[in-house]
Amino acid sequence: MSEPDLTDLRDRAERGDHAAVDELIELATERGDLAELRRLAQSGNPTATDELIQLAAEQGNLEELRRLSDSGNTTAADQLIELATEQDNMDELRRLANRGNSTAAEQLMELAAE
Repeated sequence: MSEPDLTDLRDRAERGDHAAVDELIELATERGDLAELRRLAQSGNPTATDELIQLAAEQGNLEELRRLSDSGNTTAADQLIELATEQDNMDELRRLANRGNSTAAEQLMELAAE
């Protein structure tokens, strides 16, 4: 899609065209465009948020998952715990456990026992 077409699609989405929003989400997901998904998610679109979480997890983007998790998104927190566990990232699990996340605390104990 050309940049002018993309700009037009964004304009339509901002005017409330749900089909344009859906198309933007699909394009951003296909392109791996976290910034576009983040922008759509911040406007309150739950599908964009879900796609952002999934893409961030696939890309191993701890920072994005951390940002979403810290803002209260439990799905992002779950993905962050899963990714931190896969990476043996004890610091991240400890940070989450210290914030009261019991799943992170459990994972931390399991990794420490290994």
